[in-house]
Amino acid sequence: MKRFGGRPLTVTPAGPRQTQASRFIQEFSILIISALIFIGTGIVALSAEAAPIAGPTERGKSEGGLFLRKPNASGLGVAAPELDAKVTIDINGIVARVNVAQRFKNPDKEWVEGVYVFPISRKGAVDHLLMRIGERIIEGKIDERKAAKKRYDAAKRSGRKASLVEQERPNLFTVSIANIPPGETITVEMSYQQPVTVVDGLYSLRFPMVVNPRYIPKGPQVAGMGGVGWGINTRTVPDAERITPPMRHPILGKANPALITVALKPGLSVAALRSLYHDVQVTNGDDNSFRVVLRNGPIPADRDFVLEWRPDPGNAPRATLFKEEHDGETYVLAMVIPPAGEAKKDEARLPREAIFIIDTSGSMHGQSIEQAKKALQFALDRLQPNDSFNVIGFSSQPTPLFAKPQTVSTQSLATARLFVRAMTADGGTEMRRALDLALDDRIDTSRLRQIVLMTDGSVGNEAQLFRLIRQGIGDSRLFTIGIGSAPNAHFMNKAARFGRGTFTFIGKTSEVTDKMTRLFKKLGNPVLTDIAVDFPDHTATDVQPERVPDLYRGDPIIVSARLPKGEGDITIAGRLAGREWATKLTLTDALAGKGIAKLWAKRKTEALMDELQEGVDPMAVRQAVLKVALPHQIMSRYTSLVAVDKQISRPSTEGMSRRAVPTNPPAGWTPPRAAGKSLPQRAQGKATLRTLTQAAPAGGNTSPVGTVQQSGQPGAMIRLHTRTATPAGQHLLIGLLLVCLALAVWFIRRRTAQ
Repeated sequence: MKRFGGRPLTVTPAGPRQTQASRFIQEFSILIISALIFIGTGIVALSAEAAPIAGPTERGKSEGGLFLRKPNASGLGVAAPELDAKVTIDINGIVARVNVAQRFKNPDKEWVEGVYVFPISRKGAVDHLLMRIGERIIEGKIDERKAAKKRYDAAKRSGRKASLVEQERPNLFTVSIANIPPGETITVEMSYQQPVTVVDGLYSLRFPMVVNPRYIPKGPQVAGMGGVGWGINTRTVPDAERITPPMRHPILGKANPALITVALKPGLSVAALRSLYHDVQVTNGDDNSFRVVLRNGPIPADRDFVLEWRPDPGNAPRATLFKEEHDGETYVLAMVIPPAGEAKKDEARLPREAIFIIDTSGSMHGQSIEQAKKALQFALDRLQPNDSFNVIGFSSQPTPLFAKPQTVSTQSLATARLFVRAMTADGGTEMRRALDLALDDRIDTSRLRQIVLMTDGSVGNEAQLFRLIRQGIGDSRLFTIGIGSAPNAHFMNKAARFGRGTFTFIGKTSEVTDKMTRLFKKLGNPVLTDIAVDFPDHTATDVQPERVPDLYRGDPIIVSARLPKGEGDITIAGRLAGREWATKLTLTDALAGKGIAKLWAKRKTEALMDELQEGVDPMAVRQAVLKVALPHQIMSRYTSLVAVDKQISRPSTEGMSRRAVPTNPPAGWTPPRAAGKSLPQRAQGKATLRTLTQAAPAGGNTSPVGTVQQSGQPGAMIRLHTRTATPAGQHLLIGLLLVCLALAVWFIRRRTAQ
């Protein structure tokens, strides 16, 4: 017996059962607490992955309330940079000069590097960069991409302000701005030249404003090119991180406002002028010019801005020729609109085999899928009894209506209409598999085979798809229809060119009838074939395109060339509706056109890049592109624009974080339903397919695959922040595995103790 504080202290030994029970309670409590900690950590990580935003900001206030999560950190993270843009477009004849001033504001208390992925016209020759810091202006320079990046990184590390513009695709660019001080603003101005589009006598200019979320097919992962996007670099798309910027959730409302002003000098009297998708105010000038401004001020960058104008009847020029002197050589741009060729009345119509491919992936959710379905229903109505057809819907996998094309009949068309009505948008954009089905080498030589692809083109593996089309098109023709408010025009145009067809853009449902009617007028034989361009004394050293493809009704002939001198005549000839046709242009009558040399250089570099699809050595292509891009000072895959301030701004004691500017979702797009909520819809889709099978014509072999409505994989289609080092799903899995490990350890200890 011992004493404690003068009182005897008696220690009673615990019995075996009491000691065992106490130990059991203690160990079990530790186990439960550990399990709760691990599960709670996983849930928090999963919540941070799914919704890293505090909520919508109040209307009219700054959008700096959108947060990006810091790498390897939890919680809401840091405020994203704010962005607004001022766009000025000057159009003279068929050439436009576009200036885009992007103003980046840092709303945080830390120094920031802002990164923004944005689109421009696929035809644009980017050649100028200015960085504005208060009243100071720093002019950028075109340099080889690696050298420009090295210079930018050195400035970033030293604390100097710098900006870098890099080309990811011909219509997709990244701008980076280093060392934006807390609470301050830096403006980056970029300029480019582009030709006006002319189709069916209608002149138009498109200014892209938003990047559609790109689908990245699965494949072996590679280090690739680092970026701020949510995509994972794969062997097929090694730059996935650079073309998948974070996107704002629709519940947050729109951001990134843009103010657009257009000065139009068409060079001819105009009968009609309109903006297709935005409300504008037009002011007429005294010299047959027009000033176009947004009626209600800045607009969110969520859909393409398109301006159209039509000349007075009988006043439209049949030919336009521009020229520019540059470094002792003459560069010309010629546009010729052939007369409409009409088929002979006694000429029999060749039966067609029409294959319609419709994109039903998650990026088509909302208005886009309704536009596509209406366009497809219109196309089905225009088929003739001696035609054959098939419909292929695709998202994560393709779903053909029939095992092989079927002859047009009342029953086969009724089955197809039910099939189309049952479609909903969800899942990935596995376009390659759908094209594989359509590019069938079993050709019926008695029919004119035409493939019509309806999609927004939201894919990252463009190069892979171009190779597939070039190798498999055979005697078929591929016509692409761009659907939605901001389709991937680079992919849609080039796919149609490789497929020897045309590209049609449908931006809203009300345009379906008019534009599909125009398309069906082109689906016959080409109007102008065997086109040849002859220059004076055969002195042209480089003509783009080298071979002019066959043209369809309403399409102009556009060629650019580099000549040793600007004298003599250009002759363009071909066969128009089976008859010989020719026209002549005199170089001495050509209009002076600023930027024509750069437009030629842009087309030349694109032609060189196309050689990659033909297996030409990449290093040889790179050197050839640099020989054109550097002397003409234009951006390309291998050249970039960089501007560096001479003054050091950021103290060496201050750190800097890299943050992306989230893009808006395209207008009309809504997030696909979650997989769990789609289950009733999937059941409905299967029931619809059973109905289709019963209604199919005898021998039709309707596809039994029940995937018209696919509960999809929308996870890759929207991310509100940059990718972290360890995904939330892995956090949760690790937590559950540790719980299982703890249970195993506890069980072993219990057995040992016994």
